[in-house]
Amino acid sequence: MTNEEESEKQESEVIEEKITLSPSDNASWYVVHTQSGFEQKSADALRQRIKTLGFEERIFDIIVPMRNIVTIKKGKKKESKEKVFPGYILVRMILDNDSWLVVRTTQGITGFVGAGTKPTPISDKEVEAIMRFVKQEQPKFKAKFSVGEAVKVTDGPFSDFIGTINQIDEDKGKVTVLVSIFGRETPVELDFLQVSKL
Repeated sequence: MTNEEESEKQESEVIEEKITLSPSDNASWYVVHTQSGFEQKSADALRQRIKTLGFEERIFDIIVPMRNIVTIKKGKKKESKEKVFPGYILVRMILDNDSWLVVRTTQGITGFVGAGTKPTPISDKEVEAIMRFVKQEQPKFKAKFSVGEAVKVTDGPFSDFIGTINQIDEDKGKVTVLVSIFGRETPVELDFLQVSKL
């Protein structure tokens, strides 16, 4: 291959690259409503339809915003994923009648979020904020307790004491329990793992 042919080949590759990248430049993010509990299935069904119908040039990204949480069940930590917006997925696409129809008629999808019948795009800034929230490092504790609830202390110096939840700190995974010591209610800070429901 001569130098001329080589540079021509590289040029055509660059042009091709520009063609595949440029349509996504005028794409916008839309919030799509799904049947609750079917967010992931709807997203997978939509990805399949995009491939089958050849809409890769108009529908680019599909996100089901999820984050890691830690739930405490029977004194054991369990890590799982929680949907940030149950019943919604985010789709980045170039909106026209055809692409709208592909999304709208996908099984499990009930419609676009927008004013009236017109889908309203959300800003990149909003999407970035959602993605930052989803990617927050510290897993969030999911409290299975409520303020005023009676609990039993299962671990530590107050083991087997019965108390009432006074405060819940989900970020730290801690509860403040009012425990009766010598006839006086004393607040004791405990880990979610150290208490169980009665």
